Amino acid sequence: MIHIHDDISALEERYDGFILDLWGVLHDGTRAYPGVPEALTRLHDAGKKIALLSNAPRRAIHAEARMVELGVPKGKYDFVMTSGEDTWHHLRDRPDAFYQGLGRRCFHIGPARDVNLFEGVAIERVERVEEAEFILNSGPWGYDETLADHEERLARGVELGLPMVCANPDLVVMIGPRIVICAGTLARRYEELGGRVRYHGKPYRGVYDRILHMFEGLPRDRVCAIGDTLRTDVAGANLIGIHSFLVTGGVHAEEFGAAVGERPDPALIEAACAREGIRPTAALIGFR
Repeated sequence: MIHIHDDISALEERYDGFILDLWGVLHDGTRAYPGVPEALTRLHDAGKKIALLSNAPRRAIHAEARMVELGVPKGKYDFVMTSGEDTWHHLRDRPDAFYQGLGRRCFHIGPARDVNLFEGVAIERVERVEEAEFILNSGPWGYDETLADHEERLARGVELGLPMVCANPDLVVMIGPRIVICAGTLARRYEELGGRVRYHGKPYRGVYDRILHMFEGLPRDRVCAIGDTLRTDVAGANLIGIHSFLVTGGVHAEEFGAAVGERPDPALIEAACAREGIRPTAALIGFR
């Protein structure tokens, strides 16, 4: 049966490098979880290397500014990387054949807070799918939207043969106590309809490259990832060969029957791991 840690005390002695998720681990989209500032400060003051890695579909500097607003202390970590940052670099630099073939006219599915993905990039945003050469998907425009609200638009994009860039592979995210759909849900449907999608973020290897460079010199068994999602945080850690700890009160809170800080039934965690075919090193009831 999976071991469940009450806090990070055991991890502090075991690891020298930490890759921390944001939503569901450090904050819930509206405020930092209790104990998070103290835990970050404790690891930082102990000389640990700390990287924050998020599937936020925006530039890292904007994600960092938002964390400060939510009560996550600045200066208590070493590096911030987001799926949006990785997306931006690819849109700007066009490093491979997929990006070199995209064209420049883009239809953006996503809220206004994500338009920083276009800063300093030679892309023309268009108002209609029919005018575009590709789609940039950073998520629904509003928190109340459903997949059905996008069905016609997605089907039209597939019909036109437009490739899609997905700046956030997450299917859902927590906004306070609510679960809302993310760009990954739209991208998955686009693929089901026959569309072609390029993903950026966890669990895909590319988003880890800059972080692993920061951890150069640390043995992999001295680095761990802490996240709240099996299919992104834990799967990504498994891919790059490091240990992982699943925070049980994030995205899986309802499934596990416990909010952040509450102890879940380990049998429910075991069932989810078996269903997904993904297993963390252990579980954690909260980053505190």
